[in-house]
Amino acid sequence: MASQEIETLASALARLPGLGPRSARRVVLWLVKRRETSLLQLLSALEQVRDKLVECQICGNVDTSDPCGICADPRRDQRSLCVVEDVADVWALDRARLFTGRYHVLGGRLSALDGVRPEDLAIDTLIARVAAGGIDEVVLAMNATLEGQTTAHYIAERLENHAVRITQLAHGLPVGGELDYLDEGTLAQALRARRPVT
Repeated sequence: MASQEIETLASALARLPGLGPRSARRVVLWLVKRRETSLLQLLSALEQVRDKLVECQICGNVDTSDPCGICADPRRDQRSLCVVEDVADVWALDRARLFTGRYHVLGGRLSALDGVRPEDLAIDTLIARVAAGGIDEVVLAMNATLEGQTTAHYIAERLENHAVRITQLAHGLPVGGELDYLDEGTLAQALRARRPVT
């Protein structure tokens, strides 16, 4: 039986994504065994993040500076803007280093079931960024869900009157995917997006 403090720590860790109660207890045990090194480093890192973390006022990314490192980077293509649902999407796309433009985080996606309306997302600030000029392309990088595609369609309609090219990420068969393992929605999208063999 662990002390109340250790149980409280395990409970807090168990609420993190990907960690259940058993995994959280293993992490706590590992930290307790290495409290002089790893635990102190973790505490220091958590305090620094708590004290320095801010939301970028330009794109909505989370960083330790405002504007964030992406918005402040003069090497980024200012004419290309990638719209994503969440900060995790920015980090995933930027980690791939395939998109050299800037980002705009909506803070979620439209969902009638969850009561998320256009005014609950950063759509108006996106429209204002485009209206300010200097952007040639808006890439809609919403998740391939019904809500994600509804959000993309809504944004595309709002941007119709602006002189920008609107594109979206391709959907369909994943590289290395086998047809018999794919769901009907993915197969349907792949068939609709088929292209000539070159």
